[in-house]
Amino acid sequence: MLLAHGVGGRQDLPIPFPAALTGAALALLVSFVALGALWKEPRLGGGNPHARTLPGALQRAMATPAWGWAWRIAGLLAAAYFCVGLVFGPDKADNPTAGAFYVLFWVGLVPLSLLFGPVWRALNPLRTLHLLACAALRRDPDAGLRPLPPGVGYWPACAGLFAFVWLELVAPERATLPVIGAWLAVYAVIMLGGAVVFGARWFGHADPFEAYSGLVGRLAPVHRRDDGVIAWRNSLDGMAGLRPAPGLTTLVVVLLGSTMYDSLSNAPIWVRFTQESPIPAPITGTAGLLAVIGLVLAAYRIATALAGRWGAAVPGATAGGTAGEIAHSIVPIAVGYVIAHYYTLFLLEGQRTIALLSDPLDTGANWLGTAGWKIQALGTTPAGVATLQVTVIVVGHVLGTVLAHDRALALFPRRTAVIGQVPLLVLMVVYTVVGLLLLFAA
Repeated sequence: MLLAHGVGGRQDLPIPFPAALTGAALALLVSFVALGALWKEPRLGGGNPHARTLPGALQRAMATPAWGWAWRIAGLLAAAYFCVGLVFGPDKADNPTAGAFYVLFWVGLVPLSLLFGPVWRALNPLRTLHLLACAALRRDPDAGLRPLPPGVGYWPACAGLFAFVWLELVAPERATLPVIGAWLAVYAVIMLGGAVVFGARWFGHADPFEAYSGLVGRLAPVHRRDDGVIAWRNSLDGMAGLRPAPGLTTLVVVLLGSTMYDSLSNAPIWVRFTQESPIPAPITGTAGLLAVIGLVLAAYRIATALAGRWGAAVPGATAGGTAGEIAHSIVPIAVGYVIAHYYTLFLLEGQRTIALLSDPLDTGANWLGTAGWKIQALGTTPAGVATLQVTVIVVGHVLGTVLAHDRALALFPRRTAVIGQVPLLVLMVVYTVVGLLLLFAA
């Protein structure tokens, strides 16, 4: 796999890097001032009942059971094909398993979810296997052996997401088949075992990939309304509709913090430290990952606590409650970092993985007809990549500022709503500057 996730550096930017940092901070400041002056009432999250819907023929096709089963079968087939290389393929660099898992699947969930919504819920092969088993046993898939505890929220998904990012970023021999296979086996046992005990709702609370895809999918331009109709929407309406839940804050912070740590782990200063340290790399990596996530969470908690105090939040609100109310604003920031950090990895290593997928057993086969693919640059020039990285990070933060402002107008009294957002603005500026410094650390 590619060791570097980007081909751009600070020297490739069309303007000096300090000017890029200054411009990013100014973009947030201008956005904050403009929102305070022009956006005086909450506008997001209510949806638009008059939004344009998809054509009638397509609506009818998507409403049939066959549509849902087409996605489920596609997920099963893809998982089965993936397992060919995982179980029977040789454990060598030309095996496509690692690339398929870490690049096509993990990184590819972002563009898929941004376009089509929470796709992993529809594709999830474990959810489909559970559904088929329940159908064979004539059991209600939603009825487990006991009800799901009401306070479980996103906490199981938080644990699963941390376990995955630890595997991806820290675990020794993480690209080898035994390590990937062992992790996936434990994941499958926990997901299917939990579904047996708590019913199919367990997947929505515990599957880290469903939670990840669900968060990103709220920015999709299409969604299924409560009445089952597929309609276009303002993407920010979808994200503003994300309500506080136990573990939500930690979930989005793990996603953001782990991506920041990935940037840090590629920085020369961190590479030298881990190479020269007498402490084993997995221990320093785990400590570093926990430290970065902890710092991101601490900064977020402090900012939201100050926002609640300065904004004189609604009676009975707590600092934790304010943190949960504003958590949705972190999602577009995290998405911006993911795109900036993994863009070239997805384009370049993704092509290589697709070529290797034609021959998962390394026998010289060409099952998919892609074995002869040559990796194309696809316009990934250093200057273009560096500019895109800065742009998507700044856009993510600006969208986060809009979401935080709109929620603050609903959460705080109008006379103090803008003052209450000052700590959140400072947080956004800090995240932007630190994120760009880490991304361009090389």
